[in-house]
Parts: sequence; structure tokens; C-alpha cells
Amino acid sequence: MKNILKNIEGDRAIWALVAILALLSFLPVYSASTNLVYVANNGTTTFHLFKHAFLLSCGFLIIYGVHKIPYRYFSGGSVLMLPLVVALLIFTLTKGTTIGGANASRWIQIPIIGVGFQTSTLAGLVLMVYVARYLARNKEKVITFKESFIQLWLPIAITLVFILPANFSTTAIIFSMILVVTFIGGYPIKYLASVVGIGVLVLTLFVLTAKAFPNAMPNRVDTWISRIENFSNKNVEEGYQVEKAKIAIASGGIKGRGPGKSVQKNFLPQSSSDFIFAIIVEEFGLAGALTVILLYFSLLIRFLVAAKKANTIFATLLIIGVGLPIIFQAIINMAVAVNLFPVTGQTLPLISSGGTSIWMTCFAIGIILSVTADKEKEKSIESEENPLDILHETIG
Repeated sequence: MKNILKNIEGDRAIWALVAILALLSFLPVYSASTNLVYVANNGTTTFHLFKHAFLLSCGFLIIYGVHKIPYRYFSGGSVLMLPLVVALLIFTLTKGTTIGGANASRWIQIPIIGVGFQTSTLAGLVLMVYVARYLARNKEKVITFKESFIQLWLPIAITLVFILPANFSTTAIIFSMILVVTFIGGYPIKYLASVVGIGVLVLTLFVLTAKAFPNAMPNRVDTWISRIENFSNKNVEEGYQVEKAKIAIASGGIKGRGPGKSVQKNFLPQSSSDFIFAIIVEEFGLAGALTVILLYFSLLIRFLVAAKKANTIFATLLIIGVGLPIIFQAIINMAVAVNLFPVTGQTLPLISSGGTSIWMTCFAIGIILSVTADKEKEKSIESEENPLDILHETIG
């Protein structure tokens, strides 16, 4: 452990903030896991605590391993990963119907350790790196819509098409983040407007097709529509989850009920994942809520500082591309808990229980730390003979 601590590189503030978020997650996850034990009849609270500790430990090993990789390798790696990601999405979409009562077309089960892996989160990460790569490579060129459609938007569209049927919220987040990164990266606004228009048209056609042929493919269109209608229509009785989340937040007050003393954790589904922010507020009050918000805001500031200090266009866009979705996901999760946004099923990064969210967030943070470690300056004498360098140059 001492050797690992001595060898960590990159922005120490990001390391510290990630560690604090991870440590703060243990109390609410342990407390909220009683819902899984007594309501879902799944394991024990100690089991879920140790499982969360195991997932976080693996996550930090992922951060450590990824941040040691020169960030330029992620450029070519995104090209190699795209076909694999599409294959995984197709497999996931056609795999099954339920895992613990949830739609299994979002997950594949990892053998031995029994952790569900949500392939759409991996797809989102790969796409963000791929977009950063394209924009950096074409920064000095005049971009035409036809050329960018084939090289940029077609791979994005193919990937998102296989995420959409099972997970509209993740599709929307990825697409929104891609639009933000392409705008920051200098992609012509007139083309972005066309892309948005095409995206809306494709989504409309998909919804109409799914409603007309409901058994043609696994999809959650009816669920999306009902959630949006319930959120937008104030005369409709609030959904069970939102109602319980609001009760939890209201009963938290300024000081909260105290660690482990949440009442709504026994009634609120997904209290240890999607709605863990409501449990945090109930147990730790306004102070707990503001602490969590401040930590994510601080993380955003460090991401922006790192992006500004980056010495290449690709490095800057890479940090923005993989960093902003983490903060955006946190905002959406908290907004859902306080009924400012329709229910989406998005977890609170580094705090909610769940293997995929933790691991993919840690992978993204590892990429950012790889950039801040400035690996480009640490080329060895034999770098030209390194097979990874040769592969990188070939793809790049």
C-alpha cells in the first residue's frame, strides 16, 4: 500500500475529493441497504457493506492502473473499443428480461463475482473519448457535414441506437454531453442544429414504432412516457418513489435524523442507489446535502482547472468529455430526488451502491488523472519500439 501511495500521480485534489466521496458513501449505503435486506429479502446489511467496500476497492485499483497509462493511448483505444461495445450492447439488449425485478436488457452478469455490468455506461465512456479524438484531429481542418457524419455521427448513432430501447435516460445524457463537447471543440453550430433535428426525428420514429409494435423488441417506451407525463402534469398523483423521497427530504430538516435513523429507507425502492441522496438528506439534513453538493462542485472546478492546464487539444477535450458526465449525472440524481426532474434511474457517482457506475466513474477519473500526470513527458528511450506506441501511431 505504501508503494502505491508513493507512486500516485496527477492532481492530488482530485484524488482527495474522490476519496472523500467514497468514504462518505459507506454510512448511507450501509443504512439504506436495510431496504434490500428486509424488503427485497436480499442478503444482510453487512454483506452489502462489504460488497460496496469491495467495489470501491476495485474502483480505486482501476483509477491507479488507468492513471499510469499515457493518455494518448486512449485515442486509438476508443477506435478499437467501439466495435466491441456495439457487440456487447447487442448481446445485452437480447439477453433477458429481469435481474432482481429490473429490466435485464441494461445489464450482463459478470461470472464468479455476480456483479451486474451495465454496458451502456462503458459505451458512453468510449464514445466521449472517441468524440474528443475526432475533434482534436480535425481542429485545424474545415469540417464538412458529410465527412463528419460518416466519421463522427454514424458511429455515435449506431451505438446509441442499441442503448435507447432499454435506457432512454442514459442515451439522452450521452447525446447531450456529446453535443456539449462538440460545441466546446469548435464543431460548426449549423451542423449541430441539423444533428439535433435528426436525433429528435429518430427518437420520434422509434417511439411511434415501439407503440405500434410493442412486442417487436424489448423497450421501456411506456415507462418513459408515463414518467414524463406524471412529472409534467401537476394534477397527477406523484409516483411512489418520488413521494417517499420527498417525505425523506422533508423529515431530514436542518440537522437530520442522525446516521442510520432513516425511516423512509424501509419504504423507498432503490434507496441505496437511485434515491440515496434522499436518504442522505433524511439522516444528515441540510448540512449533509450541502456537503455532497460542495464536493461535486469542487470536483467540477478541479476538472476545469485540469482541462485549462492540459498541453494538447485532445487532453483538454478528453478531460471535459469524461469529466462533465460525472457531474451531470450527479446533478440529475439529486434533481430527481427533490422532484426537479423525472425519474431516470441514474445513480449518484461514487456514493450509490452498484458496480458498473463505480467502476466506470473510476475509469473516467483515471483517464483525467492520466492527463494531469502529464504522461507525454515521460517517454522512455525505447518508446519507438513499444508495441503500444506503434499501434497508437497506426490508428492515429
